[in-house]
Amino acid sequence: MQSLDKRRTFGIISHPDAGKTTLTEKLLLFGGAIQVAGAVKSNKIKRSATSDFMEIERQRGISVATSVMAFHYKDVKINILDTPGHQDFAEDTYRTLTAVDSVIVVIDVAKGVEIQTEKLVEVCRMRKTPIIVFINKLDREGLDGIDLLDEIEEKLGLNVTPLSWPIGMGQRFKGVYSLYEKKLVLFRPHSKQQEDTIEITDLTDPILDKEVGESLADELREEVHMIEEVYPDFDREAYLKGELSPIFFGSAINNFGVRELLDCFIDIAPGPLPRVTEEREVKPEEDQFAGFVFKIHANMDPKHRDRIAFMRVCSGTFQRNTNYLHVRQNRKMKFSNPTSFMAEKKTVIDEAYPGDVIGLYDSGNFKIGDSVTEGEVLHFKGIPSFSPELFRFVNNANPMKAKQLAKGLTQLMDEGVAQLFTKEDNGRQIIGTVGALQFEVIQYRLEHEYGASVQYEPLNLHKACWISCKDEKKLKEFVSRRKRDIARDKDGQLVFLAESAWTLKMAQENFPDVQFHFTSEVEV
Repeated sequence: MQSLDKRRTFGIISHPDAGKTTLTEKLLLFGGAIQVAGAVKSNKIKRSATSDFMEIERQRGISVATSVMAFHYKDVKINILDTPGHQDFAEDTYRTLTAVDSVIVVIDVAKGVEIQTEKLVEVCRMRKTPIIVFINKLDREGLDGIDLLDEIEEKLGLNVTPLSWPIGMGQRFKGVYSLYEKKLVLFRPHSKQQEDTIEITDLTDPILDKEVGESLADELREEVHMIEEVYPDFDREAYLKGELSPIFFGSAINNFGVRELLDCFIDIAPGPLPRVTEEREVKPEEDQFAGFVFKIHANMDPKHRDRIAFMRVCSGTFQRNTNYLHVRQNRKMKFSNPTSFMAEKKTVIDEAYPGDVIGLYDSGNFKIGDSVTEGEVLHFKGIPSFSPELFRFVNNANPMKAKQLAKGLTQLMDEGVAQLFTKEDNGRQIIGTVGALQFEVIQYRLEHEYGASVQYEPLNLHKACWISCKDEKKLKEFVSRRKRDIARDKDGQLVFLAESAWTLKMAQENFPDVQFHFTSEVEV
């Protein structure tokens, strides 16, 4: 139980460029996990952001895979999952949200709420995940604070309550007033110590005028008075149910407002929460161990060609070198070197508790969504798999490297970044993805991690649907009549490749006994 109280597992989500990776860096700095922050964008500085460890991420300055980092702060173990912001990698982010207990949403003060943020917050709202909002880049000119709150309420559908409030913005930015701690935190941009904290319980105190100037002091008093009148008081119960979202202001790049966010976060954020399975609800305080795999990553260390399955511990205690049941394969497995992460730095651990995310070395046994337990058969729910929307033929550009290409494609597809289909009539391979940037990432990784080169050929398809039918004869008839449009996925399941919405509609009408599924979880 003590370990449960001391665990916080959360994801950081936002639109690209809102400063999510920078905020992650600063949280790690406060936790003493890293000594120097890397400039995320600057190529002149050789240190890149700790959480962007894949070569392509360093070059592009964006995150393309979720990274997991753990550190201790004030006697609490914090597990951060930094997710990609770019919409082409949303699938990875959606899956990661199944493994966290709360989220921090980062919003750029100048751009306000952007479309990708809306989609991600929608997923959190459906799951009733507690949300804290961090409004970033206050050292730049941006939208008015009150207008921003209105936009967040309107576009994201959140009920908000500010726990800190900015004093000025851009050139006039003087700091924030913490409504949660009743403290004035002053911004000192060019001094070594970038913030000074002064306790002011009463905003009529003349110290305020002295520190920030009369006009800004009056502005702050007026705005805080309005906030207290209009917005609800902070209620932790409502926050934990996902019904109320605290708002913080700051500037992650300047390390400002991050400590206040972190202090409040460990105070109010939930510890490990129960998880729903098809069989029952799994509670973290149970004695029996249970966990699920939400992500697989190949080549974390390109020198060793290793695959790691990321597993969220949901209940009990995970012990190294203990036999556990791999539910889907119905066989016992033992893990001799489970690891905890600091981006790509890994350390072997002996045990892990609910809320922890651990890495299991994987030789191809795991798929996303797999359950591992002490013996009970459990199937965790809510781990999405999407029907691809973009398709390309894959051509091997170097016939000498056919073996490397086959291995690379298999391993990258297991990560869930894309889906591979092989046509029944001519054996040609097709990659299907949710976003266009995925094709570039796959091409880059095949070349740099497997030494295989591919060329893509455009392919116009409307949808890939998995097919099943209770009547074997009718299924065979459908497959032989539509052979040109039939493929198999990497697990050998039959897939219908519809060229247009009309083709799909006709196939459904002409073969009413055949079921068409848009996710790959087909009950065979």
